[in-house]
Amino acid sequence: MMDAKSLLVLEFPAIRARLADQTNFPPSRRLAEGLQPSDDPVIVARALQETDEARAFTAEHPGAGIGGAHDIHDAVERAARGGRLDTGQLLEIRDTLEAAGRLADALSEERRPLLRELGRAIQPLPALHATLERSIDPSGELLDGASPALGSLRRAVRVAYDRLRTRLDELVHGGELSGVLQEPIVTLRNGRYVVPVRSDARTRVRGIVHDQSGSGQTVFVEPLVAVELGNAWREAQLAEQAEVERILDHLSGLVGTQANALRATLEALARFDFWSAKARLAATMDAVRADTAREPVVELLGARHPGLSGRVVPIDVRLGGEFTALVITGPNTGGKTVTLRTLGLLALMHQAGLHVPAQQGSRLPVFRDIHADIGDEQSVAQSLSTFSGHMRSIVRIVDAASPGTLVLLDELGAGTDPTEGSALAQALLDHFIRSGALVAATTHYAELKTYAHNTAAAMNASVDFDLETLSPTYHLTIGLPGTSQAFAIAERLGLRQDLVTDARSRLTRAQVEFEETLAAIRRQRAETADALERARAAEARAKDAQRQAEQERVRSKRAEIERAAQAREEAERMVADLQAELRAARRALERETLTASRLEALEGSLSERLARIPVPDRPATAGPVPVRWQVGMEAQHVRGGWIGRVTSIDEGRGRATLEAGGLRVETDLDDLVRPGTAPSGDAGAAAAGGAPRTGRRGVFGEEPAVRIRSAAAAVGETRRAGTGSRSAGAAGGPGPAAKAPGSSAGMAALAGPRRAVPSSLDLRGARVEEALELLDRYLDDASLAGAAQVTVIHGHGSGALRDAVLALLAGHPLVQSWRPGERGEGGDGATIVKV
Repeated sequence: MMDAKSLLVLEFPAIRARLADQTNFPPSRRLAEGLQPSDDPVIVARALQETDEARAFTAEHPGAGIGGAHDIHDAVERAARGGRLDTGQLLEIRDTLEAAGRLADALSEERRPLLRELGRAIQPLPALHATLERSIDPSGELLDGASPALGSLRRAVRVAYDRLRTRLDELVHGGELSGVLQEPIVTLRNGRYVVPVRSDARTRVRGIVHDQSGSGQTVFVEPLVAVELGNAWREAQLAEQAEVERILDHLSGLVGTQANALRATLEALARFDFWSAKARLAATMDAVRADTAREPVVELLGARHPGLSGRVVPIDVRLGGEFTALVITGPNTGGKTVTLRTLGLLALMHQAGLHVPAQQGSRLPVFRDIHADIGDEQSVAQSLSTFSGHMRSIVRIVDAASPGTLVLLDELGAGTDPTEGSALAQALLDHFIRSGALVAATTHYAELKTYAHNTAAAMNASVDFDLETLSPTYHLTIGLPGTSQAFAIAERLGLRQDLVTDARSRLTRAQVEFEETLAAIRRQRAETADALERARAAEARAKDAQRQAEQERVRSKRAEIERAAQAREEAERMVADLQAELRAARRALERETLTASRLEALEGSLSERLARIPVPDRPATAGPVPVRWQVGMEAQHVRGGWIGRVTSIDEGRGRATLEAGGLRVETDLDDLVRPGTAPSGDAGAAAAGGAPRTGRRGVFGEEPAVRIRSAAAAVGETRRAGTGSRSAGAAGGPGPAAKAPGSSAGMAALAGPRRAVPSSLDLRGARVEEALELLDRYLDDASLAGAAQVTVIHGHGSGALRDAVLALLAGHPLVQSWRPGERGEGGDGATIVKV
């Protein structure tokens, strides 16, 4: 436990009260009201992490919370002891479980460890919640469906009531009681329905007297003919009440059996709301988490006292490290005491797991204890404590001071003879420095300014005062002592000049020189601060210009990407058109209807369209850096664009084998570069026969220029093959091109020079995206090679790869049909594709 008196002096209870006001229901409010700073670094770190996580979570989920939850502690404890709960208590439990369920859902996918742990502690008890929801309506009344019998019992009550009222209305408004009633009404007395009969006519009405008026002129009689009906109504009511009590006992018993889970859920809801309250308080204060210093060093940047309102001047406070004692001087109302209170209160808030009103980069250690002597009547603006009051507190603090403690002393040595007071103050400061404590003290004594200047472990500090407005600036300057500004203030307030001059003349030569030196140092510091501010402004302007240049570069890059995308779309469209014409040419060849004139027209169309393919300008790039390849390295093929792993190297032949997915390809070492460094622009075009290449998925996606040139070559070969066939036919017999559709000669003529393509592609072990890219390339190669049928091996597994393969085949322009493999073809683990 931290020093209780210091908590009061530093106004920590006011922070607790503000925190409690941020909570949403009594259990979390009790947690806030009981908050205490801790001296355990582990506890402090966890409490700060609670605030961090809650602040981040509430920013991401502003609607999440415990809305609708109630303090069900007493009801749960009553049910756990076997007591009966009323419908209002059961309704509150139902609402609390509903709120718990919402919060548990919000935390179900939470990645932050403390919130994730908290979410697991919440038990929404869906079965109990559903039972209560079926039994109680939002107004707190039992529903007819709360039990199988309750609905019928309530209908019986209504039927009995209707019969009773009908009979009584007949008596009142008929002729049976004519002339004996005081008024023609039916009223209720002692739970029984009666009619008002005149006293003098009492004997004319047979029935039971339940009451009489104050004057005695009227008696309230339950007519005998209505007694049995009234009894039937009352019996129905009693039966309904018995069923209601049975239901309440049953529901209370269900609550009692879940008492432990309900306690845990209520505690978790309270903790979440308490953490959220800490986050909300931090937001209202514009607070940050101070870094926890491992060593006893305080560094507060832009610190603000949370109790001040209006225009608050932030202060920077440093203590520890080079000096462990800070002596603050300056005029009255200048902010000396505010500095002590700010330092002490922010240290307490930090150790209570709260964010502090300061700037990022502030540091606070975890103190073993904090002791403050600011006086019982001390306010932020003025000290009213006496010397004896100070001494009573200081005696206690002297015994408690030790390494890891923070000591705050206001007006040290004041209230007595200045000579003795300053000597006592110096002795106390020496003691606190030797004890290893951090100490900050305010004073008006010039001797303490000298002491702080001459003592290695002490440092002067001062608060500034604006002589023009006669008001404090509340700015703290560390390294310089302050002055009381008594002469200047007296002069500005109108004290005669001769009196001020006489007072100045009574100062010693040393005192005058000391004040002049301080004034010179302050002027120099002000000039340095102005120069620094100008330098910072220039730096800010430079950064702004750099940011604008970067934004312009990004805009230019985005425009370049958009132009490339448009070029790719246009190229892809043209590729699709040409592929369709090639397929039509193939079908015509198979039907032996492809003529020489049509071949010439097709070749001319291909050449013309190829010339129109948009190719975006690309900056020339330097060639790839030579690499000493080793087995196991990843490499990219400069012409193919695909990436694989080097599985073998033949240095003598200058060859290497690459593996990608289920394929292995042997290639020249000179065709390999590191992934991502494949040449583009002119270099890439040269490597790919003039087509700009950026890898498999480059500017034009699937290398449309290369595919179109391959198509053009195929048309040329087809033309030559068709010419040969016509010549052979003219000689008296069908040439090779006149063979049956799908013949090897006809397919070779369409595809051009054959490329060696395996009859199967093994995709097992490859990622889906990689497998689809390999399959797309394989189908292109198989089509150009004239393969009629290929096998795609995808395995069984989870079926994800097979489904992705089938989806690609369904929309691929080169695929005619496909079917599952049969026995001997791989079964369901393979797909047979016709191209």
